[in-house]
Amino acid sequence: MSGLPSRLVVVGIDGSRESEAALRFAVDEAKLRGALLRVVCAWEPSAAGYLGEAFSPTPDEFVHAEHHAEDVLRAALQLLQGEPLEVEAVAEEGGPAGVLLEQAAGAELLVVGSRGLGRAKRLMLGSVSHHLAHHASCPVVIVRA
Repeated sequence: MSGLPSRLVVVGIDGSRESEAALRFAVDEAKLRGALLRVVCAWEPSAAGYLGEAFSPTPDEFVHAEHHAEDVLRAALQLLQGEPLEVEAVAEEGGPAGVLLEQAAGAELLVVGSRGLGRAKRLMLGSVSHHLAHHASCPVVIVRA
């Protein structure tokens, strides 16, 4: 790992306005800390893409989901052009909470956006930021847009 900062800030993005705000916050934190910024986009096939008796996703849904994550990362990296920091981009298959917990192992900070769905919807749908706040091994910042 020579040449790379030993410090790490991780940010989860999904292409939303909220994740763009989280990215801006994470950039500032990484610069202040002299840390590597790891930009992570988790992907999985959409529930609508599950077909058939076994309820397994079609191969096209996997390809579409992966390409969408790569597009989100590419757009984020374009926003970061000219920033004086080292950036690593990761698109990984899996649920956002699990992927972000894994990618933030050993990090100084994990940053995510919050869509602010409210208490009732959070109970019904679950919340990535809520899960991360309770299970991450590092401090978590939840940024509202």
